[in-house]
Amino acid sequence: MRDDSGFRRIATEEAFATRELFKAYRDLLARNGSQDIGFNSLMGYYLNNPSDRTRAVSERLEDLGARRIADMDATGIDVQILSLTSPGVQIFDADTAAGLARAANDELAAAIAAHPNRYAGLAAIAPQNPAGAAAELERGVRKLGLKGAIINSHTHGEYLDDPKFWDILAAAEALDVPIYLHPNTPSNDMIKPFMDRGLDGAVFGFAVETGLHALRLVVSGVFDRFPNLKFVLGHLGEGLPYWLFRIDFMHGNSVKSGRYASQPKLKRKASEYLRENFYYTTSGMAWTPPIRYVQTVMGMDRVMYAMDYPYQFVPEEVHVTDNLPVSYEDLKAFYQTNAERVFRLLSTR
Repeated sequence: MRDDSGFRRIATEEAFATRELFKAYRDLLARNGSQDIGFNSLMGYYLNNPSDRTRAVSERLEDLGARRIADMDATGIDVQILSLTSPGVQIFDADTAAGLARAANDELAAAIAAHPNRYAGLAAIAPQNPAGAAAELERGVRKLGLKGAIINSHTHGEYLDDPKFWDILAAAEALDVPIYLHPNTPSNDMIKPFMDRGLDGAVFGFAVETGLHALRLVVSGVFDRFPNLKFVLGHLGEGLPYWLFRIDFMHGNSVKSGRYASQPKLKRKASEYLRENFYYTTSGMAWTPPIRYVQTVMGMDRVMYAMDYPYQFVPEEVHVTDNLPVSYEDLKAFYQTNAERVFRLLSTR
């Protein structure tokens, strides 16, 4: 890749795993698995399937050194914003999860310190203990220099619109950092029809489950309570940008008619929260038509580049985004300055 573009390519949804986390996953799978069907399917595949793909992904997840940087160099990626791979620590009990999150954040901070011009990171937290998660987010941001939080959608089938989790949302708003709402496999309550046809993971189940989570946040009134709260959605918004008109029409009329007691009247249209409290990345979606659509309907200042390394490490995909039919200024915003603003990164050029 040429490096004379005049801007940095910042990749904003790039995964890693610690050996300690993978050991905990393997131990859980060896004990006849988790009660979470999606975890058994997802990590059972990546850790136990002997294919070339699973081996390449799992090895790259654990590498925060030479191999990862060589892959970045080969694809022209200047900076990766690293986050603990899904489902992170959210599969464990609260105490185990909190310990794993803290250790992962310390390891991430050390990797960033070793490569300060190549890495930034998001803090792993354990929503199972909301107050503890809020405290770990604050430690991650204030002490370790991390740039926000990664939350892998539902935690044992529970969603962040539940007031029990609002300590986390309050902390993110107070710290002025985003929460990256990363996909997880559907919960046990919704996974069966996906599993029946092998659609539970990134092929479709991820988007359905995470899009549902984001929309729950919107219609519950979370952003009226936390108006400056920022979320990031990958994969071009998990389908939601294509539903804006219908969401506004159907949700608005449902609220007017008083159909559901669980639907409060919002201060703004649902689509306005999706335009003003959310940012979007291209992770895994290196395809010009949907990228341009989301840039058009959500705004050039709302869309950022991501590769989804190492799960979708296809070096030639960077050529797609390099050749987007947009101005130089808009391409620089897409690759660099939007991410610098959202994640409060230092600009070097």
